[in-house]
Amino acid sequence: MGEDFENLDFDKGNGLVPAVVQDADTLQVLTLAYMDRAALDETIQSGEATFFSRSRGGRWRKGETSGNRLKVVSVTPDCDGDALVLAVRPMGPACHLGTTSCFGPDTAPGLGRLAELERTIARRAGADPASSWTAKLMAQGPKRIAQKVGEEGVETALAGVAGPDEEVASEAADLIYHLFVLLKARNMVFQDVLDVLARRAEQAKD
Repeated sequence: MGEDFENLDFDKGNGLVPAVVQDADTLQVLTLAYMDRAALDETIQSGEATFFSRSRGGRWRKGETSGNRLKVVSVTPDCDGDALVLAVRPMGPACHLGTTSCFGPDTAPGLGRLAELERTIARRAGADPASSWTAKLMAQGPKRIAQKVGEEGVETALAGVAGPDEEVASEAADLIYHLFVLLKARNMVFQDVLDVLARRAEQAKD
């Protein structure tokens, strides 16, 4: 959170700036709230999202009563200095209605599903291998998991040659799942793959 917040324009919003709250991993927009200077300072100091509640007329740290806190990864001002984006890791539903987001019932829509898959694998990795396929694979180690990735890759390729679209999608889903388990077994995350893609994209511009 090394941004310079001294030039934020709180006056434009009568002492408040809107704060868009976004899941740091899935990139799903979770909620829209407001901050005054004190709420921003407390957020930066505590590492947990704190807002100014217009209905209560005062400070409000998300999750104080429910436990559904928002651990802040970064705070980024917009180009005009009159709005913020908070990237967070939620400790529970962000919406008071019990849903992941205040903007519809979906959880991690679109490509955010990949980040949600990675979270699920991380949670299940240490479970009882007798009750979790993920835990069973993890217990067998990277060599066995890599073998599964190879098998699923072949099945995906075969489906791609002669199978219907539904089969291709199903086999591709199996491949992605096992690839993510392999990354976990190697103490890697999907962001490592994205970093390589980002570097390649930059090199392609040259």
